[in-house]
Amino acid sequence: MRIALDAMGGDNAPDAVVDGAVQAVRKSGHHVILVGDRDLIYKRLDRYWRVKRLPISVHHASQVVTMDESPASALRRKRDSSMRVALDLVRAGEANAAVSAGNSGAFMAKAMHSLRLLEGVERPAIATLMPSRKGFSIVLDVGGNVGCTPRNLVQFAVMGDVFAHDVLGVKKPKVGLLANGEETSKGTELTRNAHELLRDMRLNYIGYVEGRDAFNGDCDVIVTDGFTGNVLLKTAEGVAKLIYNMLKEEYERSRMGKLGYLLSTGVWASLRKRIDYREVGGAPLLGVNGVAMICHGASDSRAIKSAVIAAARYAERRLELHMMEKLASCVDQEKWASTKERGFWEKSV
Repeated sequence: MRIALDAMGGDNAPDAVVDGAVQAVRKSGHHVILVGDRDLIYKRLDRYWRVKRLPISVHHASQVVTMDESPASALRRKRDSSMRVALDLVRAGEANAAVSAGNSGAFMAKAMHSLRLLEGVERPAIATLMPSRKGFSIVLDVGGNVGCTPRNLVQFAVMGDVFAHDVLGVKKPKVGLLANGEETSKGTELTRNAHELLRDMRLNYIGYVEGRDAFNGDCDVIVTDGFTGNVLLKTAEGVAKLIYNMLKEEYERSRMGKLGYLLSTGVWASLRKRIDYREVGGAPLLGVNGVAMICHGASDSRAIKSAVIAAARYAERRLELHMMEKLASCVDQEKWASTKERGFWEKSV
C-alpha cells in the first residue's frame, strides 16, 4: 500500500507527522508519501538513522491550510496545499489512501472535490470507533454534516454496516438510530422519518438506541447526524479523561492506594490502550471514492502511525466498492424513489 500523508496538517506538524510516518513504515512496511514543504520534511527525516533505506518518499506542496481557515476558501485559493495534493495522488492512482491531521472541514471538502462521492451517496460521513465491552462500535456521522436528511442517515447506516462487516469482522452488524429513547414515539422529525425508511432496508436494523448503547456493545453501528454525533464523541472523550484522572487522584491519596496502583499497573496499561484514541489513529471519511482518513488536530506520532496503518487496511478491504454494492442491493428502490415525492430529502435538523 502507498499512503499519501499530509505532513503539514495538525498542531504538531511536521515533526510529529514525520515521526509517525517513520514508525508506521518500520512496523508495517507500507510506503508513505510525505506531502508538504520539501525542505522541512527532509530536515526532520535527516534525524533518523538509515532512513534512506525505508519506503518513504517526499512530494512537494507549496501551500498549507491553517486550522481556522474556511473550507470554501481553502478549496478555492489553495490548489497546491499539502492536503489537496495528497488527495490528488489518490485520485491519480499514485496512492491508495490519504491521511491528514489538518483542518477537518477543509479536508472533507477537498476529498469530495478530488475523489468525488460514491454512486448512491449524497453526503459523506465521518465515522469513529467507540470502545465498548465487546470491542468496538462505529458511530457516524461525528461532525461532517450538521444538518442531515433522512436519506442521508439511511446511507450512513449502509456504509456503517459495510465497515462493521469488512473491518470489524461482524457477520451481521446490528444497526441502530440514535435517539432520546427506544420508543418509536421519541426522537425528532428527522429520526422518525429515517426510522420509517430504515425499517424497510435489507439491514439488521434494531430501531432506536440511546447514547449508552455506543459503549455497552449491544449495537455495532450507531447512526446520527453530525452535530449530535460530535457532541457524543466529545462527551465520551471528556468522561473517559475525567474518570481516569479521578481514579489516579484517589490512588495517590494514601500509601495503600499507591501500592494498589503499583500492583495493578498492567491492568491500567491495558485499559488505557483500549480507550486511547491514538490506538485507532483517525476517523475514515466514508462515502467518497477512495480512502481519506481524518486525524485529531492534536495527533502525536503514535496517533499518526496508527492512522497510516489503519488507512492501508481500509484500502486493502476496498470498502468503497462494497458500499456501492450494498447501497444498490439493500435499498427498496420503489420506496426510496417515493421519498422524493414526499419531500423527505428536504427535511433536516
